Amino acid sequence: MLQDNTTTPATDAAAAPAAAPLANQIVTDVALNTPATATQAMQAEPVADFSFAAAMNAMGLVNWVVFFVLILMSVVAWYYTVMKTIKYARIKSRTEPVTSAFWQTSNAQEAIRFMEEQPSWEPFSKVALDCAQAAAHHQKSEGRLAEALNRSEFIDRSLRQAVSRESTQLEDGQTWLATTGAIAPFVGLLGTVWGIFKALVAIGASGESSIKAVAGPVGEALIMTAIGLAVAIPAVIAFNYFNRINRKLIGQLDAFAHDLHDFFATGARVGGEKR
Repeated sequence: MLQDNTTTPATDAAAAPAAAPLANQIVTDVALNTPATATQAMQAEPVADFSFAAAMNAMGLVNWVVFFVLILMSVVAWYYTVMKTIKYARIKSRTEPVTSAFWQTSNAQEAIRFMEEQPSWEPFSKVALDCAQAAAHHQKSEGRLAEALNRSEFIDRSLRQAVSRESTQLEDGQTWLATTGAIAPFVGLLGTVWGIFKALVAIGASGESSIKAVAGPVGEALIMTAIGLAVAIPAVIAFNYFNRINRKLIGQLDAFAHDLHDFFATGARVGGEKR
């Protein structure tokens, strides 16, 4: 009995060194395996993608329709912007030479021939030709036409019609620019509302409100808003710019028409010499 008591501590002492390396090995394995497991978990977890391509991929049918409508509005608006810029530049470059040459020509027949040589897009020559034709027509019809309308009234009506026609042609494309500037933000807003709706549906379906569930739809919604503004802002700027040019050109047409009326009705321009 005494011998058993004396040998048990010795046996425990001998087993202790053998158990220590085993415990250390377990701790080492746990320490080594824990970072790997965490790293794998982080790699397996998807990361929210906020890129433009991801937002475009998340777009549904409604937003694709909105997108193409905005692109179409932008293309047509830029077409009118470029074409009207070129048109106004050409008209402005010929306004002063045409009007000055008309009044500096020695006689009315040469002035009319000069106006007939002008291109079809030049408005001042067309107003002058209409006025000359009206005066010639009234002179040939001295019977009932002369009794119904005197020469001044007949020429005035012709000039009003000519100025109105040329003013309408100058405003070509203005309606589209105004419409684009007015409704493009609301078209983009339609895409925004639809994107937010999809985000709310995604939250309800996933049962979580994390950023991963709503990143795509919200990004899509913001893109629609940005595109709508990008389409509307240049259209509004172009409309205001062209509207200012139109007012200036129409004022010059009115002034030229008044001088033409005085010349063809009385044979002399106000402040000028008789031809």
